[in-house]
Amino acid sequence: MMINTSILPKAVLLSIIALCTSFVGSASEISIAISKRYLNLPVSHQQERKKMVFEVNGKQERYFVIRLAAGEPEYWVFCDVSALKGETVKISYEGDGAALSKIYQADEINAQAMLYHEENRPQFHFTSKRGWINDPNGMIYYEGEYHLFYQHNPFEREWENMSWGHAVSKDMVHWEELPTALLPDEHGTMFSGSTVIDYNNTAGFNKGKTPAMVATYTANTADKQTQCIAYSLDKGRTWTKYTQNPVIDSKAKWNSVDTRDPRVFWYAPGNHWVMVLNERDGHSIYNSTNLKEWNYKSHTTGFWECPDLFELPIDDDPKKTKWVMYGASNTYMIGSFDGQKFIPESGKHYYVTGSIYAAQTFTNIPKSDGRRIQIGWSRISHKGMPFNGMMLMPTELKLKSTKDGVRLFSEPIKETNQLFSSVNKWTNLKSDAANEHLRAYNNVATCRIRTKIKLSHATSAGISLNGQKILDYDMNFNLVNGVFYSPEEMTSMEISADIYIDKTSIEVFIDGGAYSYSMERKVDGNNKDGFKFWGNNINVETLEVFSVKPIWK
Repeated sequence: MMINTSILPKAVLLSIIALCTSFVGSASEISIAISKRYLNLPVSHQQERKKMVFEVNGKQERYFVIRLAAGEPEYWVFCDVSALKGETVKISYEGDGAALSKIYQADEINAQAMLYHEENRPQFHFTSKRGWINDPNGMIYYEGEYHLFYQHNPFEREWENMSWGHAVSKDMVHWEELPTALLPDEHGTMFSGSTVIDYNNTAGFNKGKTPAMVATYTANTADKQTQCIAYSLDKGRTWTKYTQNPVIDSKAKWNSVDTRDPRVFWYAPGNHWVMVLNERDGHSIYNSTNLKEWNYKSHTTGFWECPDLFELPIDDDPKKTKWVMYGASNTYMIGSFDGQKFIPESGKHYYVTGSIYAAQTFTNIPKSDGRRIQIGWSRISHKGMPFNGMMLMPTELKLKSTKDGVRLFSEPIKETNQLFSSVNKWTNLKSDAANEHLRAYNNVATCRIRTKIKLSHATSAGISLNGQKILDYDMNFNLVNGVFYSPEEMTSMEISADIYIDKTSIEVFIDGGAYSYSMERKVDGNNKDGFKFWGNNINVETLEVFSVKPIWK
């Protein structure tokens, strides 16, 4: 049965849908004539996941599993169906057919008025409107827009239904979430990958003077992971999958299901494409001239998932460069690369730890800019929210000479400065005086604190918030929050920290980005200490507090 839902009030619509739900075999079905932008779907974690299929004109349009609420929903998710306006969508569901009666269409998502104002919504970190996010994918700059794709479950706040979510930004700070870019298909769910702009039309997907944005991604099934491609001719808004996917199936070569997360870039000296692909115990290098046919070249062991490989100048000197290879755990090696083989020279090193995982860098950033900018997934939940996971602040990566050799540094990009305004600054304080100054900020939801402390009688010192140690510097054992850190000045008793506090997370950058880390912001209702410097007879040499502007409109 087909229902024209555009002419009915919601209460009447729900009643009619309930009456018109039909049962076919073990599945329930309903048809809706699409006239609005969204279909809103109720979710309850009391329900088991069951398969739902959308069909248009007899063809499957999408499928996913969902915990569709038959009773009171815990929260609502949505499908953006604006591309299907004027079509009739048949929805079949293998779960309780009564739950279908709660689905409704509208031009707003359920609870739109509260969007980005929720109690535990991060205010200067990207989160999706609804659902789960993890690894950033396909990060690319093109014609004034930064594209952030990401692993996404649009239909639940837990991992499942892996698709490519999509958001765009003019400044990598303020993001607009777009409809899901890549949905599961006959080859599997959409795992991580990368995108490029095929300016030279090597793949043959370009249309006139419009170059294709080409995504290379992993299609995942229970017993195989293969590499596939898709292309877009409208700045990533719609995608066409290559009809002869997959382009790489290397399971037999490695006797492993773990062959995933292709990272593709153009290698100008060799006039060919390079793919860095995680396979079994490390990163493999493949070459191609057309993005469709790939030849294996080499393998570097010691990495797991989400590879990246790029060249950076040392100390901002373009005549001195090294290549950096890293994986999902954010350990890295420094070495050389000839387009076919990476040769490590030092490593493995780390420059960032904590909640971060699977960080990636943008491709296609203009040469006039020249920065290597990274965004990482933060494995942090948000209590009581209909979304999960978030992206950390974008950071610029640099190679700098240190006492230990060339190392990566990471600091927030300059565009983030627009969010923070200095409200107070002090120098040369004892800890008690510093704590008194910070008392006014103990209950703020978000803030930034920049400080430098000098140890004296103490071998360890730092700053805490309601008992949670934001900075814990143990000078005796060279530890920062339990991780080995040796300052550039080996006998220095000083340490600086740039601290970013959001509603659910904390990011800290030590000594100008020589080391950084992120953590969940813990809430202890029994601890009201607020901000507190601690350590025996320490000096707070500088202390600056910043207010925060939300990134959301």
